[in-house]
Amino acid sequence: MPDKPTIIKTGTIVCDLVEATPIVWKGRLYRYEYVRAQYYQPNLDGEPYFRFIDIETGAASPPFAHGYVLGCAHVEGDRLFVYGTDIWGGEEVRVWWSDDMENWETDVALHLPGWGIFNTSVCADPDGYTMAFECGEPKDEVGVAFTMFFARSADLINWETLPTEHNHTRERYAACPALRYLDGRSYMIYLEAILDAGPPNWNEYMAESPEQVSWLEYIARSPDLIEWELSPLNPVLAADDDDRILADGAEFTVGERERIATAVDVNNSDFDFCEFEGETHIVYAWGNQHGVEHLATAIYPGPLAAFLRAWFPE
Repeated sequence: MPDKPTIIKTGTIVCDLVEATPIVWKGRLYRYEYVRAQYYQPNLDGEPYFRFIDIETGAASPPFAHGYVLGCAHVEGDRLFVYGTDIWGGEEVRVWWSDDMENWETDVALHLPGWGIFNTSVCADPDGYTMAFECGEPKDEVGVAFTMFFARSADLINWETLPTEHNHTRERYAACPALRYLDGRSYMIYLEAILDAGPPNWNEYMAESPEQVSWLEYIARSPDLIEWELSPLNPVLAADDDDRILADGAEFTVGERERIATAVDVNNSDFDFCEFEGETHIVYAWGNQHGVEHLATAIYPGPLAAFLRAWFPE
């Protein structure tokens, strides 16, 4: 079996911020961020919101999507699209779009009564666009929470869900999708949870012993969003001491430096990525997956297509 693709962890950039998407817009590298209510700077009176960060300058766009959570970003030409959920485990995914990062239009992308929706990811393919959306409810459809389901769109605004046999996976925990299309297949990097020990009841286990779970990034691919092939080289990313590197240019207080050096680290999650100037730029979260979390970056020294193909050696 060949070696895994080389991912170089380049360091923690901020505490208490998790969901993010790197994107290239008008030739510049940006990071979409969901700023949680507890995030310390700025906090807009405790209300969550979305924003973009210019990676080169560190400048933040004006905040938007006040009150919405989680989310992902997609670029189509010079237009930005952002998707967010009304609440954690909500019934609505809303879409915002803008040509300038300041003026946003918005509409409902999905409204699914009785469903509990969390993270999303959107990608283009030759026939339009696919959205992966993570669900915790309804139990009869989800099986073991969490499970990804899928929707299709021709214009990135109006979406229709696919039949629920299009999913990954009802059999075990699978969350936080990052969906891409290449060579006639959908590739998805996502979060798997490996139970180290404990009772078979997942909810009881998580409530009592979250730090006895290993949270790993896996990759799978599918020709039809029904049958999935796992990479023989999984996991893509796992917790290690390189998570604690302080990224170049990142500013931390003494207390934050101590926290980064000593925090429980059993988790690499919320992986997302894009290609910029011939390299694959990655963001991910690390920590205990239970409230003490940090946002970090990594690099694959090659283009995105090569990165995806390398996980499935012929």
